[in-house]
Amino acid sequence: MARHVIPATETGSDRRSFLKGSAVLAGSTFVGTTASARAAGANERFRVAVIGTGGQGKGHVRNWLGHSDVDLAYVCDVDDARRAEAAALAPAAKPLSDLRRVLDDPSIDVVSIATPDHWHTPAALLALDAGKHVYVEKPCSHNVREGRMLIDAQQRTGRLVQHGTQTRSSAGHQEAFAMLREGAIGDVLVARAWNIQFRPAIGKEQPSDPPAGFDYDTWVGPAPMVPFQKNRHHYSWHWWYDFGTGDAGNDGVHELDLARWGLGVDTQPARVAALGGKYAHDDDQQFPDTITAVFEYPAADASRLGTRQLIFEMRLWSTNYPENVDNGVEFIGTGGRMFISKRGKFQLFAGRNQKVDKVLAGSLGGSVSDHQRNLLEAIRGQAELRADAHTAHLSASLAHLANTAARLNRSFEFDAQSEQCPQDAEANALLARKYRTGHWGVPAEAVA
Repeated sequence: MARHVIPATETGSDRRSFLKGSAVLAGSTFVGTTASARAAGANERFRVAVIGTGGQGKGHVRNWLGHSDVDLAYVCDVDDARRAEAAALAPAAKPLSDLRRVLDDPSIDVVSIATPDHWHTPAALLALDAGKHVYVEKPCSHNVREGRMLIDAQQRTGRLVQHGTQTRSSAGHQEAFAMLREGAIGDVLVARAWNIQFRPAIGKEQPSDPPAGFDYDTWVGPAPMVPFQKNRHHYSWHWWYDFGTGDAGNDGVHELDLARWGLGVDTQPARVAALGGKYAHDDDQQFPDTITAVFEYPAADASRLGTRQLIFEMRLWSTNYPENVDNGVEFIGTGGRMFISKRGKFQLFAGRNQKVDKVLAGSLGGSVSDHQRNLLEAIRGQAELRADAHTAHLSASLAHLANTAARLNRSFEFDAQSEQCPQDAEANALLARKYRTGHWGVPAEAVA
Protein backbone atom coordinates (compact mmCIF):
# COMPACT_ATOMS: atom_id res chain seq x y z
CA MET A 1 0.00 0.00 0.00
CA ALA A 2 1.34 3.45 -0.87
CA ARG A 3 1.94 6.00 1.84
CA HIS A 4 0.21 9.37 1.63
CA VAL A 5 2.83 11.25 -0.44
CA ILE A 6 2.94 15.02 -0.69
CA PRO A 7 3.63 16.27 -4.22
CA ALA A 8 6.72 18.40 -4.73
CA THR A 9 5.95 22.11 -4.59
CA GLU A 10 8.15 24.97 -5.81
CA THR A 11 8.27 27.65 -3.13
CA GLY A 12 10.94 29.90 -4.60
CA SER A 13 12.52 30.22 -1.17
CA ASP A 14 16.13 29.48 -0.24
CA ARG A 15 14.93 29.44 3.37
CA ARG A 16 12.68 26.42 2.81
CA SER A 17 15.38 24.37 1.08
CA PHE A 18 17.80 25.26 3.86
CA LEU A 19 15.49 24.38 6.72
CA LYS A 20 14.47 21.08 5.15
CA GLY A 21 17.93 20.06 4.03
CA SER A 22 20.21 20.94 6.92
CA ALA A 23 20.70 18.44 9.69
CA VAL A 24 23.00 17.17 12.38
CA LEU A 25 22.00 13.61 13.18
CA ALA A 26 23.65 12.53 16.44
CA GLY A 27 24.96 8.98 16.21
CA SER A 28 23.49 8.64 12.72
CA THR A 29 23.70 10.25 9.28
CA PHE A 30 25.03 13.77 8.82
CA VAL A 31 23.28 15.81 6.15
CA GLY A 32 25.07 19.12 5.98
CA THR A 33 24.85 22.56 4.44
CA THR A 34 27.50 25.09 3.61
CA ALA A 35 28.63 27.64 6.18
CA SER A 36 26.99 30.43 4.16
CA ALA A 37 23.67 28.55 4.12
CA ARG A 38 23.80 28.14 7.88
CA ALA A 39 24.49 31.83 8.36
CA ALA A 40 21.69 32.77 5.99
CA GLY A 41 19.20 30.61 7.87
CA ALA A 42 20.21 31.58 11.38
CA ASN A 43 17.61 34.35 11.68
CA GLU A 44 14.80 32.64 9.78
CA ARG A 45 11.52 31.61 11.35
CA PHE A 46 10.04 28.15 11.69
CA ARG A 47 6.46 27.17 10.94
CA VAL A 48 5.28 24.43 13.30
CA ALA A 49 2.19 22.23 13.52
CA VAL A 50 1.06 20.26 16.59
CA ILE A 51 -0.78 16.98 15.98
CA GLY A 52 -2.59 15.65 19.03
CA THR A 53 -3.73 18.25 21.55
CA GLY A 54 -4.50 16.33 24.72
CA GLY A 55 -2.66 17.11 27.94
CA GLN A 56 0.85 16.63 26.55
CA GLY A 57 -0.12 18.14 23.20
CA LYS A 58 -1.31 21.34 24.84
CA GLY A 59 2.06 21.40 26.57
CA HIS A 60 3.66 21.28 23.13
CA VAL A 61 1.47 24.19 22.06
CA ARG A 62 2.38 26.33 25.07
CA ASN A 63 6.09 25.65 24.70
CA TRP A 64 6.24 26.27 20.95
CA LEU A 65 4.49 29.59 21.54
CA GLY A 66 7.37 30.54 23.84
CA HIS A 67 9.95 30.51 21.04
CA SER A 68 10.38 33.92 19.41
CA ASP A 69 11.37 32.41 16.05
CA VAL A 70 8.41 30.01 15.78
CA ASP A 71 5.04 30.57 14.14
CA LEU A 72 2.55 27.94 15.33
CA ALA A 73 0.54 27.40 12.16
CA TYR A 74 -1.78 24.46 12.97
CA VAL A 75 -3.28 22.58 15.89
CA CYS A 76 -4.74 19.24 14.84
CA ASP A 77 -6.90 16.77 16.76
CA VAL A 78 -9.80 14.39 16.07
CA ASP A 79 -11.59 15.54 19.23
CA ASP A 80 -13.52 18.79 18.69
CA ALA A 81 -13.25 19.88 22.32
CA ARG A 82 -9.52 19.30 22.58
CA ARG A 83 -8.90 21.00 19.26
CA ALA A 84 -10.90 24.02 20.44
CA GLU A 85 -8.91 24.19 23.68
CA ALA A 86 -5.66 24.21 21.74
CA ALA A 87 -6.97 26.83 19.32
CA ALA A 88 -7.85 29.05 22.29
CA LEU A 89 -4.23 28.80 23.46
CA ALA A 90 -2.95 29.65 19.98
CA PRO A 91 -5.49 31.91 18.23
CA ALA A 92 -3.20 32.42 15.23
CA ALA A 93 -3.02 28.68 14.57
CA LYS A 94 -5.51 27.06 12.20
CA PRO A 95 -7.44 24.17 13.80
CA LEU A 96 -7.73 21.00 11.71
CA SER A 97 -8.95 17.46 12.29
CA ASP A 98 -7.03 15.66 9.51
CA LEU A 99 -3.24 15.49 9.83
CA ARG A 100 -2.92 14.98 6.07
CA ARG A 101 -4.08 18.56 5.49
CA VAL A 102 -1.23 19.72 7.73
CA LEU A 103 1.29 17.67 5.77
CA ASP A 104 -0.04 19.03 2.46
CA ASP A 105 1.21 22.51 3.44
CA PRO A 106 4.75 22.91 2.04
CA SER A 107 5.44 25.85 4.36
CA ILE A 108 5.45 23.66 7.50
CA ASP A 109 8.97 23.00 8.77
CA VAL A 110 8.31 20.99 11.94
CA VAL A 111 5.52 18.62 12.94
CA SER A 112 5.14 18.07 16.70
CA ILE A 113 3.40 14.76 17.44
CA ALA A 114 1.59 14.13 20.73
CA THR A 115 -0.98 11.56 19.64
CA PRO A 116 -1.65 8.20 21.33
CA ASP A 117 1.30 5.81 20.98
CA HIS A 118 -0.15 3.77 18.11
CA TRP A 119 -0.01 6.88 15.90
CA HIS A 120 3.52 8.03 16.87
CA THR A 121 5.54 6.23 14.20
CA PRO A 122 2.88 6.26 11.43
CA ALA A 123 2.41 10.03 11.81
CA ALA A 124 6.17 10.61 12.01
CA LEU A 125 6.77 8.59 8.84
CA LEU A 126 4.11 10.55 6.98
CA ALA A 127 5.66 13.82 8.17
CA LEU A 128 9.22 12.81 7.24
CA ASP A 129 8.15 11.75 3.76
CA ALA A 130 6.34 15.08 3.42
CA GLY A 131 9.64 16.86 4.02
CA LYS A 132 9.01 17.89 7.63
CA HIS A 133 11.28 17.65 10.65
CA VAL A 134 9.63 15.84 13.55
CA TYR A 135 9.35 16.22 17.30
CA VAL A 136 7.64 13.01 18.47
CA GLU A 137 6.49 12.21 21.98
CA LYS A 138 7.77 9.22 23.89
CA PRO A 139 7.83 6.42 23.18
CA CYS A 140 8.81 7.07 19.58
CA SER A 141 7.24 3.77 18.55
CA HIS A 142 4.50 1.33 19.45
CA ASN A 143 6.87 -1.64 19.07
CA VAL A 144 10.46 -2.56 18.20
CA ARG A 145 9.83 -2.90 14.47
CA GLU A 146 8.38 0.60 14.20
CA GLY A 147 11.43 2.10 15.89
CA ARG A 148 13.60 0.66 13.15
CA MET A 149 11.22 2.09 10.53
CA LEU A 150 11.73 5.53 12.11
CA ILE A 151 15.53 5.29 11.92
CA ASP A 152 15.34 4.21 8.28
CA ALA A 153 13.02 7.11 7.42
CA GLN A 154 15.25 9.64 9.22
CA GLN A 155 18.22 8.45 7.19
CA ARG A 156 16.30 8.17 3.93
CA THR A 157 14.76 11.64 4.05
CA GLY A 158 17.56 13.59 5.70
CA ARG A 159 15.04 15.18 8.06
CA LEU A 160 15.51 15.35 11.82
CA VAL A 161 13.63 13.43 14.50
CA GLN A 162 13.69 14.65 18.09
CA HIS A 163 12.29 12.27 20.71
CA GLY A 164 10.28 13.63 23.65
CA THR A 165 12.71 12.29 26.30
CA GLN A 166 13.38 15.89 27.27
CA THR A 167 15.67 15.11 30.19
CA ARG A 168 18.33 14.62 27.50
CA SER A 169 18.35 18.43 27.45
CA SER A 170 18.95 18.68 31.21
CA ALA A 171 22.28 20.36 31.91
CA GLY A 172 22.46 18.61 35.28
CA HIS A 173 22.16 15.13 33.77
CA GLN A 174 24.69 16.01 31.08
CA GLU A 175 27.14 17.08 33.81
CA ALA A 176 26.52 13.99 35.95
CA PHE A 177 26.93 11.55 33.08
CA ALA A 178 30.13 13.28 31.97
CA MET A 179 31.41 12.47 35.48
CA LEU A 180 30.49 8.82 34.92
CA ARG A 181 32.48 8.81 31.67
CA GLU A 182 35.43 10.32 33.51
CA GLY A 183 35.41 7.44 36.02
CA ALA A 184 33.76 9.09 39.04
CA ILE A 185 32.54 5.67 40.26
CA GLY A 186 34.93 3.44 38.33
CA ASP A 187 33.58 1.15 35.62
CA VAL A 188 29.79 1.47 35.56
CA LEU A 189 28.45 -2.08 35.40
CA VAL A 190 24.87 -1.79 36.70
CA ALA A 191 22.09 0.77 36.26
CA ARG A 192 18.84 0.53 38.21
CA ALA A 193 15.84 2.58 37.12
CA TRP A 194 12.42 2.79 38.69
CA ASN A 195 8.95 4.08 37.88
CA ILE A 196 6.83 3.77 41.02
CA GLN A 197 3.55 5.61 41.43
CA PHE A 198 -0.14 5.02 41.98
CA ARG A 199 -2.27 4.62 38.85
CA PRO A 200 -5.98 4.03 39.49
CA ALA A 201 -7.82 1.08 37.97
CA ILE A 202 -9.70 1.77 34.74
CA GLY A 203 -12.70 -0.35 35.68
CA LYS A 204 -14.69 -2.66 33.45
CA GLU A 205 -16.79 -1.40 30.57
CA GLN A 206 -18.76 -2.64 27.60
CA PRO A 207 -18.65 -1.27 24.03
CA SER A 208 -20.76 1.83 23.44
CA ASP A 209 -21.15 4.71 20.99
CA PRO A 210 -18.28 7.23 20.79
CA PRO A 211 -19.02 10.65 22.28
CA ALA A 212 -20.21 13.43 20.01
CA GLY A 213 -17.45 15.46 18.39
CA PHE A 214 -14.93 12.62 18.51
CA ASP A 215 -13.80 11.05 15.21
CA TYR A 216 -13.25 7.53 16.51
CA ASP A 217 -12.47 6.02 13.11
CA THR A 218 -9.53 8.38 12.55
CA TRP A 219 -8.44 7.98 16.17
CA VAL A 220 -8.13 4.20 15.69
CA GLY A 221 -6.31 4.88 12.45
CA PRO A 222 -3.84 2.15 11.45
CA ALA A 223 -4.59 -0.01 14.50
CA PRO A 224 -7.08 -2.88 14.20
CA MET A 225 -10.64 -1.60 14.46
CA VAL A 226 -12.39 -2.43 17.73
CA PRO A 227 -15.64 -1.02 19.13
CA PHE A 228 -15.39 2.17 21.17
CA GLN A 229 -15.21 1.64 24.91
CA LYS A 230 -15.18 4.32 27.63
CA ASN A 231 -12.08 2.95 29.35
CA ARG A 232 -10.21 2.71 26.05
CA HIS A 233 -10.40 6.39 25.24
CA HIS A 234 -8.55 9.48 26.45
CA TYR A 235 -5.49 8.50 28.48
CA SER A 236 -6.78 5.03 29.36
CA TRP A 237 -5.69 3.89 25.88
CA HIS A 238 -2.21 3.57 27.46
CA TRP A 239 -3.20 0.24 29.03
CA TRP A 240 -4.37 -1.55 25.85
CA TYR A 241 -2.07 -3.58 23.59
CA ASP A 242 -3.32 -2.14 20.27
CA PHE A 243 -3.00 1.50 21.30
CA GLY A 244 -0.52 1.97 24.16
CA THR A 245 2.73 0.63 25.55
CA GLY A 246 1.77 0.39 29.23
CA ASP A 247 3.47 2.57 31.78
CA ALA A 248 6.84 1.15 30.80
CA GLY A 249 6.45 3.09 27.56
CA ASN A 250 4.41 5.94 29.01
CA ASP A 251 6.53 7.10 31.96
CA GLY A 252 9.12 4.39 32.48
CA VAL A 253 10.78 5.12 29.14
CA HIS A 254 12.19 8.34 30.62
CA GLU A 255 14.07 6.43 33.31
CA LEU A 256 15.04 3.64 30.92
CA ASP A 257 16.53 6.29 28.64
CA LEU A 258 18.50 7.86 31.49
CA ALA A 259 19.70 4.46 32.70
CA ARG A 260 20.92 3.48 29.24
CA TRP A 261 22.57 6.88 28.76
CA GLY A 262 24.45 6.73 32.06
CA LEU A 263 25.37 3.07 31.58
CA GLY A 264 27.02 4.06 28.32
CA VAL A 265 25.46 1.44 26.05
CA ASP A 266 24.58 2.33 22.47
CA THR A 267 23.19 -0.94 21.22
CA GLN A 268 20.34 -3.31 21.93
CA PRO A 269 20.63 -5.73 24.88
CA ALA A 270 21.52 -9.36 24.18
CA ARG A 271 19.33 -10.92 26.88
CA VAL A 272 16.02 -9.87 28.41
CA ALA A 273 14.27 -11.25 31.48
CA ALA A 274 11.18 -9.99 33.24
CA LEU A 275 8.52 -10.97 35.71
CA GLY A 276 5.30 -9.04 36.04
CA GLY A 277 1.58 -8.91 35.71
CA LYS A 278 -1.57 -7.38 37.15
CA TYR A 279 -0.89 -7.75 40.87
CA ALA A 280 -3.19 -5.02 42.20
CA HIS A 281 -5.88 -3.98 39.73
CA ASP A 282 -8.82 -6.15 38.74
CA ASP A 283 -9.94 -4.24 35.67
CA ASP A 284 -9.88 -4.29 31.87
CA GLN A 285 -6.33 -3.05 31.34
CA GLN A 286 -4.08 -5.47 29.49
CA PHE A 287 -0.61 -4.26 30.46
CA PRO A 288 1.00 -5.17 33.81
CA ASP A 289 0.81 -2.91 36.85
CA THR A 290 4.04 -4.54 38.09
CA ILE A 291 7.25 -5.35 36.21
CA THR A 292 10.80 -6.17 37.23
CA ALA A 293 12.96 -6.45 34.10
CA VAL A 294 16.67 -7.07 33.58
CA PHE A 295 18.59 -6.36 30.38
CA GLU A 296 22.11 -7.64 29.80
CA TYR A 297 24.63 -5.96 27.50
CA PRO A 298 27.49 -8.32 26.66
CA ALA A 299 31.20 -7.64 27.02
CA ALA A 300 33.37 -7.21 23.96
CA ASP A 301 34.84 -10.70 24.29
CA ALA A 302 33.99 -14.12 25.68
CA SER A 303 35.49 -13.41 29.11
CA ARG A 304 32.25 -11.64 30.20
CA LEU A 305 34.38 -9.04 31.98
CA GLY A 306 32.71 -5.70 31.40
CA THR A 307 29.23 -7.15 30.91
CA ARG A 308 26.66 -4.57 31.95
CA GLN A 309 23.19 -4.88 33.37
CA LEU A 310 20.19 -2.55 33.39
CA ILE A 311 17.41 -3.20 35.92
CA PHE A 312 13.94 -1.65 35.63
CA GLU A 313 11.28 -1.69 38.35
CA MET A 314 7.69 -0.59 37.79
CA ARG A 315 4.99 -0.62 40.46
CA LEU A 316 1.78 1.27 39.75
CA TRP A 317 0.07 0.67 43.08
CA SER A 318 2.57 2.19 45.53
CA THR A 319 3.50 5.61 46.86
CA ASN A 320 6.57 4.42 48.75
CA TYR A 321 9.63 5.09 46.66
CA PRO A 322 13.37 4.37 46.70
CA GLU A 323 15.28 7.50 47.75
CA ASN A 324 11.84 9.12 48.27
CA VAL A 325 11.33 9.80 44.53
CA ASP A 326 8.83 8.17 42.21
CA ASN A 327 11.26 8.21 39.29
CA GLY A 328 14.99 7.78 39.65
CA VAL A 329 18.14 6.05 38.43
CA GLU A 330 21.05 4.57 40.37
CA PHE A 331 24.41 3.67 38.83
CA ILE A 332 26.73 1.20 40.50
CA GLY A 333 30.38 1.10 39.51
CA THR A 334 33.51 -0.69 40.60
CA GLY A 335 34.49 2.37 42.64
CA GLY A 336 31.27 3.93 43.86
CA ARG A 337 27.63 4.73 43.29
CA MET A 338 25.61 7.60 41.82
CA PHE A 339 21.92 8.36 42.35
CA ILE A 340 20.14 10.93 40.22
CA SER A 341 16.52 11.93 39.71
CA LYS A 342 14.77 14.44 37.46
CA ARG A 343 12.92 15.40 40.66
CA GLY A 344 16.04 17.39 41.55
CA LYS A 345 18.06 14.91 43.64
CA PHE A 346 21.68 13.88 43.20
CA GLN A 347 24.07 11.91 45.39
CA LEU A 348 27.56 10.55 44.75
CA PHE A 349 29.34 7.88 46.81
CA ALA A 350 32.90 6.62 46.57
CA GLY A 351 34.63 3.59 48.05
CA ARG A 352 32.63 2.02 50.87
CA ASN A 353 29.56 4.29 50.79
CA GLN A 354 31.63 7.40 51.40
CA LYS A 355 29.46 10.35 50.41
CA VAL A 356 31.13 12.84 48.09
CA ASP A 357 30.23 16.50 48.58
CA LYS A 358 29.23 17.39 45.04
CA VAL A 359 26.52 19.74 43.78
CA LEU A 360 25.59 19.85 40.12
CA ALA A 361 25.57 23.27 38.51
CA GLY A 362 22.80 22.55 36.01
CA SER A 363 19.13 21.81 36.44
CA LEU A 364 17.99 18.19 36.71
CA GLY A 365 14.51 18.86 35.39
CA GLY A 366 13.69 18.06 31.78
CA SER A 367 12.41 21.08 29.85
CA VAL A 368 10.23 20.56 26.77
CA SER A 369 11.09 24.10 25.68
CA ASP A 370 14.85 23.43 25.89
CA HIS A 371 14.36 20.18 23.97
CA GLN A 372 12.39 21.98 21.26
CA ARG A 373 15.12 24.63 21.10
CA ASN A 374 17.73 21.91 20.59
CA LEU A 375 15.77 20.64 17.59
CA LEU A 376 15.55 24.12 16.05
CA GLU A 377 19.28 24.71 16.53
CA ALA A 378 20.05 21.29 15.05
CA ILE A 379 17.96 22.10 11.97
CA ARG A 380 20.08 25.23 11.55
CA GLY A 381 23.25 23.18 11.89
CA GLN A 382 24.17 24.94 15.14
CA ALA A 383 23.83 22.00 17.55
CA GLU A 384 23.92 18.23 17.78
CA LEU A 385 20.51 16.65 18.18
CA ARG A 386 20.19 15.14 21.66
CA ALA A 387 17.52 12.48 21.07
CA ASP A 388 17.49 11.45 17.42
CA ALA A 389 15.70 8.38 16.05
CA HIS A 390 18.62 6.07 16.85
CA THR A 391 18.75 7.20 20.48
CA ALA A 392 14.97 7.10 20.73
CA HIS A 393 14.69 3.61 19.29
CA LEU A 394 17.25 2.03 21.64
CA SER A 395 15.52 3.45 24.72
CA ALA A 396 11.94 2.81 23.57
CA SER A 397 12.95 -0.75 22.70
CA LEU A 398 13.69 -1.41 26.37
CA ALA A 399 10.08 -0.61 27.27
CA HIS A 400 8.83 -2.85 24.45
CA LEU A 401 11.18 -5.70 25.40
CA ALA A 402 10.21 -5.46 29.09
CA ASN A 403 6.54 -5.65 28.11
CA THR A 404 7.25 -8.60 25.83
CA ALA A 405 9.13 -10.58 28.48
CA ALA A 406 6.47 -9.86 31.10
CA ARG A 407 3.74 -10.89 28.68
CA LEU A 408 5.56 -14.15 27.88
CA ASN A 409 6.52 -14.60 31.55
CA ARG A 410 10.00 -15.72 30.54
CA SER A 411 13.40 -14.55 29.36
CA PHE A 412 14.72 -14.58 25.80
CA GLU A 413 17.83 -13.88 23.74
CA PHE A 414 17.80 -10.80 21.51
CA ASP A 415 20.06 -10.29 18.50
CA ALA A 416 21.16 -6.66 18.35
CA GLN A 417 21.81 -6.69 14.60
CA SER A 418 18.64 -8.32 13.32
CA GLU A 419 16.52 -7.10 16.24
CA GLN A 420 14.94 -10.53 16.41
CA CYS A 421 14.81 -13.30 18.98
CA PRO A 422 16.70 -16.27 17.49
CA GLN A 423 14.45 -19.27 16.95
CA ASP A 424 11.70 -17.76 19.11
CA ALA A 425 8.60 -17.21 16.99
CA GLU A 426 6.43 -16.40 19.99
CA ALA A 427 8.67 -13.53 21.11
CA ASN A 428 9.26 -12.29 17.55
CA ALA A 429 5.51 -11.98 16.99
CA LEU A 430 5.36 -9.39 19.77
CA LEU A 431 8.14 -7.24 18.32
CA ALA A 432 5.77 -5.89 15.66
CA ARG A 433 2.01 -5.46 15.44
CA LYS A 434 -0.99 -6.05 13.24
CA TYR A 435 -2.37 -3.16 11.22
CA ARG A 436 -5.80 -2.28 9.91
CA THR A 437 -6.04 -3.51 6.34
CA GLY A 438 -6.18 -0.73 3.77
CA HIS A 439 -5.87 2.25 6.13
CA TRP A 440 -3.90 5.22 4.75
CA GLY A 441 -1.87 5.50 7.97
CA VAL A 442 -0.35 2.00 7.75
CA PRO A 443 3.41 2.34 7.15
CA ALA A 444 4.41 1.28 3.64
CA GLU A 445 7.25 -0.73 5.20
CA ALA A 446 4.71 -2.87 7.02
CA VAL A 447 3.05 -4.05 3.82
CA ALA A 448 6.00 -4.08 1.42
